Amino acid sequence: MSNLYVFVLATFLGFEVIRRVSPLLHTPLMSLTNAISAISLVGSLVILGEQRSALSTALGAIAVTASTINVVSGFLITDRMLKMFKKRNPKE
Repeated sequence: MSNLYVFVLATFLGFEVIRRVSPLLHTPLMSLTNAISAISLVGSLVILGEQRSALSTALGAIAVTASTINVVSGFLITDRMLKMFKKRNPKE
């Protein structure tokens, strides 16, 4: 039950922090959330590896899938945003 409480509290806190960020800061924030998602990926791999019950294994697999999608798409979006700010060489 305490893990559920921590999860709900972390979800609410993360939502409030991200909601108050101006749109200009979303690229650095995306890099930070990629790091946090990578940490949650490691945690979900640990949960998946413990195999305490069928429910924890299923939830661990869902968490691994969601974290992996979040990390990969976050890096793709960050790369795309950084490419927008690079100077282009004019053709001579």
